[in-house]
Amino acid sequence: MAARGLIVGSLLLVSTLMIDNCSSQYQPTWESIDSRPLPDWFDQAKFGIFIHWGVFSVPSFGSEWFWWYWQKQKRQPYVDFMQRNYPPDFKYQDFASQLTAEFFDAKEWTDIFAASGAKYIVLTTKHHEGFTLWGSKNSWNWNAVDVGPKRDLVGEIASALRAHSDLRLGLYHSLFEWFNPLFEQDAANLFTTNYFPTSKTLPELYDIVMKYKPEVLWSDGDGDAPDKYWNSTGFLAWLYNDSPVRETVVTNDRWGYGCICTHGGYYTCADRYQPGHLLKHKWENCMTIDTKSWGYRRNAPLKDYLTIEQLVASLVETVSCGGNLLMNIGPTHDGRIAPIFEERLRQMGQWLKVNGEAIYNTTAWKVQNDSATSDIWYTYGPQKNTIYAILLQWPNNGSVILHHPVVTVGKTEVVLLGHGSVKWAPVKPSGLQVLLPQLSFSQMPCQWAWTLKLTGAT
Repeated sequence: MAARGLIVGSLLLVSTLMIDNCSSQYQPTWESIDSRPLPDWFDQAKFGIFIHWGVFSVPSFGSEWFWWYWQKQKRQPYVDFMQRNYPPDFKYQDFASQLTAEFFDAKEWTDIFAASGAKYIVLTTKHHEGFTLWGSKNSWNWNAVDVGPKRDLVGEIASALRAHSDLRLGLYHSLFEWFNPLFEQDAANLFTTNYFPTSKTLPELYDIVMKYKPEVLWSDGDGDAPDKYWNSTGFLAWLYNDSPVRETVVTNDRWGYGCICTHGGYYTCADRYQPGHLLKHKWENCMTIDTKSWGYRRNAPLKDYLTIEQLVASLVETVSCGGNLLMNIGPTHDGRIAPIFEERLRQMGQWLKVNGEAIYNTTAWKVQNDSATSDIWYTYGPQKNTIYAILLQWPNNGSVILHHPVVTVGKTEVVLLGHGSVKWAPVKPSGLQVLLPQLSFSQMPCQWAWTLKLTGAT
């Protein structure tokens, strides 16, 4: 009887453990998927780099949507460009062999990324054109291993990033493809059939997760098809429960028509999204240095590139409002990061070396910007109970008033990051006036925005 009781007890214990294990599994429903806590690393990182690279980098004209604008919408600048420069029978697929990547060096790229201060990198593994930057078995002769560079570009970048402990790998993947016959067939059937996702999209998603183990999976391009067509919740349940990155992976909100800004790990809501106020849900501002295109453009004039002052301001506002900044560059067809992109990235890194403690590992404060001016944005360092006030403009009169912090004489200290302590005085009814030091240009701790660190204030 004792042995029988021991066996029964053991079976009950195993059964209980199985039930507990099953209950901890995420189910293929949005209610369950959305209940997953966002891994802490993503909110702490604050700043990432987006990379749009593909066949569109070869014509490098107009936009990464070149194929669609030329063949589907027949926009005149694209039609004229092709008529002037290519024979009449030239097809978009012919560009693929010219994606040579002969100057591509993943280590050189990674060194630039590390110098920028970014904490995660998101590479386009496949844009809406369908060309994959790895040797996808589901994209025969339309991938970077079969044609063009004849290299696994995703694998090379993934390996180089992992050599840097501070950089995390993210992969962008387009759900749909403009001209794939299977997708066109499903669309004609009003998505009552799912030939395309079952034979193309889903196998490729599983493949890049298993092969490269990304910690950001950046989905895009739902093709106006619902999430059920893409089996998004089924895939995400596997990603969160059983994939090799289930503990650390972060996903966005582009998993089917109507999902954006509603479902997913963090919200993007729109390209170049900047709400200007604190959101309740973690979000990301994905934006591009070239304001007219995500892919490289040979014909881009200088005025189309954001200045470093604008980029720093965008980072500061984004972080103050609780978001992450994902800043995009477009490499060339031969694998180079153009000097203007490299300069902007290195400049951002220079700024973050001085002011990074006001960005990384911070949270939003009780207010986001000073009520009197939009040129002052606040962040908060919870570990040291520190308030950061970031000035986008250096005041002409040598002083600035911060209206919101509550300060105490003899207890509050104000430091200009990269310089040292500065004088201040309380103002009525609340706040403080900070007297900034008189510095020459060469004495400035940085060139584009300046951070006041307040300790002993609330």
